[in-house]
Amino acid sequence: MSESYRQLLDATIQHLEAMKSRGVRHVAVTPENLRALALPVRIKNAECRMQNEKISAAPPVKMESDISVPPKKSVAPTPAAPNLKIEIKSSSPEKSAAFAALRERVLACVKCPNLVASRKNVVFGVGNIDSPLLFVGEAPGADEDAQGEPFVGAAGQLLTKIISATGLSRADVYIANILKCRPDTPGQTAGNRKPTPAEMATCLPYLHEQIDLIKPRVIIALGATAVEGLLGKTVGITKLRGNWQMYRGTPLMPTYHPAYLLRNQSLATKREVWEDILQVMEKLGMPISEKQRNFFLKA
Repeated sequence: MSESYRQLLDATIQHLEAMKSRGVRHVAVTPENLRALALPVRIKNAECRMQNEKISAAPPVKMESDISVPPKKSVAPTPAAPNLKIEIKSSSPEKSAAFAALRERVLACVKCPNLVASRKNVVFGVGNIDSPLLFVGEAPGADEDAQGEPFVGAAGQLLTKIISATGLSRADVYIANILKCRPDTPGQTAGNRKPTPAEMATCLPYLHEQIDLIKPRVIIALGATAVEGLLGKTVGITKLRGNWQMYRGTPLMPTYHPAYLLRNQSLATKREVWEDILQVMEKLGMPISEKQRNFFLKA
C-alpha cells in the first residue's frame, strides 16, 4: 500500500467516523462528493482535519434519525438535474471557461460540514454572465435546494415578475446568493433559517469571484440578510432600501426581499420596491415608459 493511498484511506475513515458520531447514517454518492474525493491528498487531509475539528467542537446536532419521518425520506436524495446540465455561455470563451471552472469548485465545496450533510444541491447561480445587472439574495430555500437554481419558489416567481416588468427576463440578468447551500434546519421538517455570519463569511469569496468575472454595473441586494452579508450593516433594510451603496467599486441598491412582499402586499410597499427598481433602470440607462413610472401608484 502506497503512502498516498494510506493517507487517503485514513482521512476518509476519519471523516466517515466523525459523521457517524454525529448520527449520520446515509452518505450520498453525489457528483460533488465524488469531485471532492478526487482532490489532491494533501488538500483532502487538510479539509478532513478542519471538518473533524469543527465537528468535535460543535454541540450535538439533532439528525433526521431523531425525527419522525417516512423511511424513504431518510435516504439522501440524488442531486437534481440543474446542477448537472447548466451550460455557461459568454461572448468571451475565456470568461466562460473561468466561470465553468469556478462552478466546478463551488459544487465540490465541503467547507461547511453541516451544510454538506443536509444539502441536496449546491445552488451556484444562474443567468447571463455578461449581464450588467446582478441580483443577490441570502441563501437557497427548500425549492432552490431541490432544483439547484436560485429563486424558483414563490419568492422567485415574484422576482421573475419584477424583472419582467423592467422589460428584461431572467435570462438577461444574473441571479446568485451569498450562501450557495441551504442552511440546515436540524429538528425541523419545514421552514428556513437565516445563514450565520460565519457561514456567509466562508461562502462570500465565491460570490466575489462571480462578481469579478461578471463585472456587473449594478448589484441589487435582496433583503436585510443579503445587505448584512455584503455590507456588514445591520441598521435595518427599511433605512437602507432606496439609497445607493458601493460594494467593491460597484453601485449597490438595497431593496426588500420578494418574500417580504409576499407577506406585506400593500400598494405602498410594492411601490417602494418599484421605486428602487426604477433607480436601477435609470442607472443602467434603460428606457422607462410612463406606464412603468406609474406602477403601483394610487389612481
